[in-house]
Amino acid sequence: MNQLQGWRAVVRKELTVYFATPIFYITGFFFLLLAGYFFYTNVLYYSIISFQAAQQASNPQVAAQLNPEQMIFRPLFGVLAIILLFMVPFITMRLLAEEKRAGTSELLFTYPLTDWAVIAGKFGAALLIYLILLAFTASYSLVLSLFTRLDWGAVGLGYLGLFLLGAACLSLGLFASSLTENQIVAGVVAFALLLLFWIIGWVQELGAGQLGKVLQYLSLLDHYENFAKGVLDTRDLVYSLSFIYFFLFLTKRQLESRRWRA
Repeated sequence: MNQLQGWRAVVRKELTVYFATPIFYITGFFFLLLAGYFFYTNVLYYSIISFQAAQQASNPQVAAQLNPEQMIFRPLFGVLAIILLFMVPFITMRLLAEEKRAGTSELLFTYPLTDWAVIAGKFGAALLIYLILLAFTASYSLVLSLFTRLDWGAVGLGYLGLFLLGAACLSLGLFASSLTENQIVAGVVAFALLLLFWIIGWVQELGAGQLGKVLQYLSLLDHYENFAKGVLDTRDLVYSLSFIYFFLFLTKRQLESRRWRA
């Protein structure tokens, strides 16, 4: 079995487990319910402002507010990012913790696969689950485009930011799952670490000087906000990809250290 075939086998196995358990459907239901609710309220607010602008066509201040990217999608992207913090632990908590609890982790890593192939397979399956849910929210922009003109570049960058943020969070969640055989503990650790990387940049607002700038750069929120605004900065891309690799690498090291202890 070559590594590509092995990676595909791991992805198929994990997807089968996801679709066979209620956690995917429950998580997906609440994710799409909340996303749909906030999209609806944003559109409703935009519609009210548009109606007011039509009634006050001579008022340039009202007309200037009619930007669907700023009034609908930017708030939506912010809400989806927050929902992601709560959703990711449910997606990742069982990936490696369940293997340890069931005693199948040793068997899994004795297959003719590299550690990277196994880790990439589990990460890839979790990322596909996330992308499926994210694809449903992408339909919102297609529907809205029938009624108003959209800046597809800004909307696309927002979704690129959501993709990278989701991948970063999932890599951290996978690492948390490698630390324990208890799924609940893995979920709590993942959420705590995600929250830490979300708020760590707030220290800068307290006037922490150079240290504050360093901590701000480590913040997931600080790098995601540019994407939500429709701004592409290569520093945000480098940060996101480095974050993903770093926690996948830590996952590999954690699995190796467990074998050494055994």
